Amino acid sequence: MNQNLTTDRQTFVTHLECSITGERYEADQLHGLSRAGRPLLVRYDLDAVRSSVSRDTIEARPTDLWRWRELLPVRHTSNIVSLGEIETPLVPLTKSGGPNVLVKDEGRLPTGSFKARGLVMAVAMAKELGVTKIAMPTNGNAGAALAAYATRCGIETIVFCPDDTPEINVREIAMQGARVWRVNGLIDDCGAIVGKGAAEGRWFDFSTLKEPYRIEGKKTMGLELAAQFGWKLPDAIFYPTGGGTGLIGMWKAFDELEKLGWIGSQRPKMFAVQASGCAPIVRAFEAGEEHAERWEDASTVAAGIRVPKAVGDFLILRAVRESGGQALAVGDPAILKAVDAAAKQDGLLLCPEGGATLAAYHQALNTGLVDEEDKVVLFNCATGLKYPMPEAPQALDRTRPIDFDAL
Repeated sequence: MNQNLTTDRQTFVTHLECSITGERYEADQLHGLSRAGRPLLVRYDLDAVRSSVSRDTIEARPTDLWRWRELLPVRHTSNIVSLGEIETPLVPLTKSGGPNVLVKDEGRLPTGSFKARGLVMAVAMAKELGVTKIAMPTNGNAGAALAAYATRCGIETIVFCPDDTPEINVREIAMQGARVWRVNGLIDDCGAIVGKGAAEGRWFDFSTLKEPYRIEGKKTMGLELAAQFGWKLPDAIFYPTGGGTGLIGMWKAFDELEKLGWIGSQRPKMFAVQASGCAPIVRAFEAGEEHAERWEDASTVAAGIRVPKAVGDFLILRAVRESGGQALAVGDPAILKAVDAAAKQDGLLLCPEGGATLAAYHQALNTGLVDEEDKVVLFNCATGLKYPMPEAPQALDRTRPIDFDAL
């Protein structure tokens, strides 16, 4: 057992709350969406947290995800399922980015992506609340994380993915114990199948934001940033946004940290980054809307942000606007160019979605939305090793004379 997890009852959850109406829901009961059809948010007794733990105590603990246990929802440590969720590093991207550009490299997490944060928390809570069968739609990495954690604690899992999901994702989902089905549609089409099965009582729906706890896992990105920046926050965050759970979670984390008195009121500008071939949040932001209409014929090399409609659209837009940030769209050529630049100039393999944040940063820099002096964090949400790379066909015949100058 992790030395962080020495007490059995370790959380300060008071209730759940509808994100749009504020209606309260009982904690310690299984919930999906609220009666208004919107995500539920977990609320804590922050006064009790403040009395129980200090910033210094947090800093003295090992730097993994579970160091934040007082701000996480799992009641009993026996229900925690873990594959070793480390605090991910901030990697300078000085050549392809700039002197003040850091990448939070989420590819170091179990299953190689930031989806591990949300799914480890959601699965632990599913275990705690007695769920035995889960279904979920995925563009790849979330399904892999769900499969790993659910298999580890014996929960049966069925995953549906678009039929053009990267092959490595489909195979790792299957390899890690889930039943995976390719669907001739997009992720929201897969979600419709999950929803229908859930309505028939076949399984619990684990779709993005349709259960309350993935946000709580993802908010640890914001908690970590605060600690890594010495209890201040960067000037800007560029986040690849499909369902937007992480952006919503970080915004929630900053609010909780301020109420604890651990950070001040300063906030980063939050940039929701989408691909121009699937940019419903950008369109809604530019139109001044609170909700985003479904994006038809979505297409991009960055499959992780190919989400035509997000159930938490209003929460994403609210955070972006309150922060003074923007929703930005970048094209596939710019995404691929950014991935190439980060690898060849800084030695860091970004996933396409991570490349989108680098491309968006340069776009924001060129249009004056950020300055070179701003401390900026880009999120690389998965290891670049999962994605196709250009061929490297050069070969050498050791039995023939070698032209060393040509090498």
